[in-house]
Amino acid sequence: MKFGDIKNVFRGQTLAEEAEMIRDVAQRYVREETLDPVKALGRYTAFGCLGSFLVGTGGLLILVGLLRLLQNQFHGTTSWIPYLLVTIGGAAALALTALKIQSGPSRRRLAARKDKK
Repeated sequence: MKFGDIKNVFRGQTLAEEAEMIRDVAQRYVREETLDPVKALGRYTAFGCLGSFLVGTGGLLILVGLLRLLQNQFHGTTSWIPYLLVTIGGAAALALTALKIQSGPSRRRLAARKDKK
């Protein structure tokens, strides 16, 4: 490579200006490829946690409301039945949730990976 070729590469810029430009490009690239996705993941996680908390609170309130409704129907020696029914209902809801989580997209992805091997 001749000296004239090197001069054309820098296009009249000094070596310090060229190094600063490369540093700026590298910083933008790192920010774009690492920090922005991490911020997006943090937002996704925060909204997921908030949604899970609100759904759990709503489910708990529904179970308490169902318990109060059933307590008005059973009196005396059968007053334990509403607690049993609500406990069974809550356990069934938890079991269905766990089953749905286990059979979700992650299981399909794992099965697809095994098929590729």
